[in-house]
Amino acid sequence: MSRVLCVDPGEKRIGVAVSDLSGTIANPLAVIEHVGRVIDAARIADLANEYQASLIVVGQPLDEEGLVGPQARKSQRLGEAIHSQTAIPVVYWDESDSTQTARMTRIEMGVSRGKRKGHMDDLAATVILQSFLDSETPSGSTH
Repeated sequence: MSRVLCVDPGEKRIGVAVSDLSGTIANPLAVIEHVGRVIDAARIADLANEYQASLIVVGQPLDEEGLVGPQARKSQRLGEAIHSQTAIPVVYWDESDSTQTARMTRIEMGVSRGKRKGHMDDLAATVILQSFLDSETPSGSTH
């Protein structure tokens, strides 16, 4: 496997994470201020090219039944815009509870309440990407 880039689309910001070269460990990369779908997609495509990603994962919030709702459709439209600007394949991954998981991770790491108030978009993207990477690793294998 090679690098995977992941985006967590939000109303105001888009969190971006990238995997290591082995495609096993997710790391926060950037927070992009939302401007417009085409501009955002171009910035994401540029990052994917810069980091030589072989795949772009777009977080998609599915509802309780696992169905695509209004927010998930926004993610799909961003994914389509990214796909139109790069030859790198784009896939979707359920991002439900990623922000909550990122918040809990910061608490477990001992980050003070004051410092936890910042944006968690890149951390949420990291949670989504790690979930995706873990699902791609054959169970029982060791690296």
